[in-house]
Amino acid sequence: MTETKNGRFIGFERLKQSVTIEQVLERYGLLEHLHRSGDSLGGVCPLHGGHNATQFRVSVAKNCWVCFGDCHAGGSIVDFVSRKEGIGIREAGLLLQDWFNLNPDDDPKAASGKQIPRVPQTANVIPFTKTSNPPLRFTLGPLDGSHPYLRERGLTPETISEFGVGCCPHGTLRGWIAIPIHDREGKLIAYAGRYPGNPPDGLPKYRLPRGFRKSLELFNQHRAMAQSVSEPLVVVEGFFGAMHVWQAGHRRVVSLMGSMLSRAQEDRIVELAGDTGHVLLLFDEDEAGWKGRAEARERLSRRVSVSVARLEDGQQPDSLDADALLGLIARQAGEEVAA
Repeated sequence: MTETKNGRFIGFERLKQSVTIEQVLERYGLLEHLHRSGDSLGGVCPLHGGHNATQFRVSVAKNCWVCFGDCHAGGSIVDFVSRKEGIGIREAGLLLQDWFNLNPDDDPKAASGKQIPRVPQTANVIPFTKTSNPPLRFTLGPLDGSHPYLRERGLTPETISEFGVGCCPHGTLRGWIAIPIHDREGKLIAYAGRYPGNPPDGLPKYRLPRGFRKSLELFNQHRAMAQSVSEPLVVVEGFFGAMHVWQAGHRRVVSLMGSMLSRAQEDRIVELAGDTGHVLLLFDEDEAGWKGRAEARERLSRRVSVSVARLEDGQQPDSLDADALLGLIARQAGEEVAA
């Protein structure tokens, strides 16, 4: 069940009086896709999709919504979040309470039936800038770390526990492997989802939450920065590559969460490497990996010592066992020292 960090539940009535449907739609990044007419909003239904731009209607004044299409449903902000996340009504209420930072102790008059002031329309739940992702105020759990897909990917129980990965039982990641992502301070900022196997046509392998800017982060950065700068900083593309390098015994590893290096990630890698440190690029041996590796090497080599570890065509870091990974890293580090 999703856990609230704002104490006891404030109740559905206060939620509906405190938060507007516009704020909920904006949080999902949906507001910009709806057209406005007076105090009404309309467009394609964000719950079941489709192409009919007249099926979904929102009444701003009444703070409610309705779908005339396949959903055949409607209701309050709580009902919308419940359907959008695939969770129960109470759990949706707890999510809203955390998202909009509503504290049951803030307004002692709430129970008296007096008007409760709404969250300002322009207020942010959590401070956010263009150079950061806000920490989450909820966690997904409990995640099933015994899912067979994790064993198929070669992860040990110790690694699964350390990274907190597991199959999600509810919400938008229900049935997917949820991978917690932390900022440099170790604060939880997002969950990535990995389909457990080859996804059906039309579904991606990975999901990231709307609004999350992965270009600002490095996966596993908070663990890597706790290691000695005398060890090379290994940079890989994917989540599982990072977990496998960590599992093999080399803990100073980060992932770009993709094949292309952003400027923010470049700056962070240089900072992590330090003035006398060394960066080892261990990318997938495919077209995207070759392109990303070449660009990353060119850019990083202007600012820090860089070398490349190459695999066989088609391989990726988690294709190798622990001994092969450690041997590859050690050999490359040794060649750099000799050079």
